[in-house]
Amino acid sequence: MPIQISLKAARVNAGLTLVDAAKAMGISKEKLIKWERNSGLVNPINQKVISDTYKIPIDCIFFG
Repeated sequence: MPIQISLKAARVNAGLTLVDAAKAMGISKEKLIKWERNSGLVNPINQKVISDTYKIPIDCIFFG
């Protein structure tokens, strides 16, 4: 199993602010904050969107 990083760490590693990342995904900043606090809330469709936005494979991001 690959090492997994948090959703926030994935965003920071991608060089995106909360606002920029939320805008790129078409969601509100508040929703992204909620997901970063509890990544288990992210459904599989949005996991793919996050993976594509951050350019990190889904299995390398912790969605617990």
